Amino acid sequence: MSSFQNFTESFWVPQAWFRGWHRLVSALLVLGLSFSLWSSSPALASIDDDRLDGNIFVVYAGNGSLVPPRLSLAESFQRQLPVVLVYYLDDSQDCKEYAFIVSRIQEFYGRATSIIPVSVDSLLPQAKYAKDDPGRYYQGVVPQTVILDAKGKQIFNAKGVVKFEVVDDVLRDLFNLLPRSESVTLKQRTFNEFNSELVEQ
Repeated sequence: MSSFQNFTESFWVPQAWFRGWHRLVSALLVLGLSFSLWSSSPALASIDDDRLDGNIFVVYAGNGSLVPPRLSLAESFQRQLPVVLVYYLDDSQDCKEYAFIVSRIQEFYGRATSIIPVSVDSLLPQAKYAKDDPGRYYQGVVPQTVILDAKGKQIFNAKGVVKFEVVDDVLRDLFNLLPRSESVTLKQRTFNEFNSELVEQ
């Protein structure tokens, strides 16, 4: 065998090896991609379970302006604003249902009150809480709604999903507004099985 033949054979062996290696890597990539597509479940948000789907106010109420809150509890007290504290968890079915109602409260009272959603995961356990610490008013249940007047006095505390009309009545009384029955004739409009709103007839 001539030295030229030896040279060309040694030159072609790495190319053949490279082609084989390239095929192997391509096959592994295709196999890995196929497995990841097969094993992954579709990312669907569901209001019917306690699964974490993201921030409930963004996902279920379409309202990213609630989190983070505009003012802290201490800042709200300094400005002498009434406060609506809403304790929640992002992986709670009841909180998911309640997110839309909290958004409605903000729609009607967001300029006159400080609406503060508080993720209970952010509360640090303490023996004693200051008056301007949200942990002071939390009672171990989500959702929980607490309303404080401009002087920081608690005027409402409810556990569980609360209808908008209940909170509306408390805030109407706080701001000395006409009762709903005397202001405008309203009727209930339902969006889905969990959420509804009052609209003019």
